[in-house]
Amino acid sequence: FGEYLRVENTLQNYDEFASLKALQSIDITDDEAVETFKAEHYLTDEDLAAMQSIDVPAEREVQDYRSTYNDIRDWLRREKAAKDQSESSLDWDEVVFEVDLLKSQEINLDYILELIFEHNKNTKDKSALVEEVRRVIRASLGNRAKESLVVDFINKTNLDNIPDKSSIIEAFFSFAQTEQQREAQDMIVAENLNEEAAKRYITASLKREYASENGTELNEVLP
Repeated sequence: FGEYLRVENTLQNYDEFASLKALQSIDITDDEAVETFKAEHYLTDEDLAAMQSIDVPAEREVQDYRSTYNDIRDWLRREKAAKDQSESSLDWDEVVFEVDLLKSQEINLDYILELIFEHNKNTKDKSALVEEVRRVIRASLGNRAKESLVVDFINKTNLDNIPDKSSIIEAFFSFAQTEQQREAQDMIVAENLNEEAAKRYITASLKREYASENGTELNEVLP
């Protein structure tokens, strides 16, 4: 799959490959959709026939591969950290993951939220929506940690009341902020932390994107 990522990373710079990928979402039996596609991509009938003869993996299949690829990468990283290299039967120097290529093709959160909006508008099936969103998120390095939050958003939100794509982005970030505050308050109460100091520490940690043990901030949080 690493080889596939390298090839795809090169091909995505070419308009022909972008057209080929776009063709996968077109219903070939819909004459109007086909003609629109040909016009948008400046294709002749011969071009279209040639493209149809090329076997391209389905987007869902690629997402499943990405998800499994990320799962294996995470497992190996934990194994490498837990075992001394000299005791391991694996030659870690031979294990290479194309992390930079994965990041170069990363799906952003706005795209996932827009997918939620479109899917709900078309099917109204939250179970199918959750399954689809899990697949997309697990194929993404940057969004894997947000999976439970996005799923909670789907399950706890009346998506039918959201009028457009920009509104679903606003609704999600409002939901995320509320959940963050609730979870922080639950942790403060459960651990009997000093509330004001804990809130300052959490806010500072979120801004710098890591929790620091240096200085007096952490000590001030503890009861």
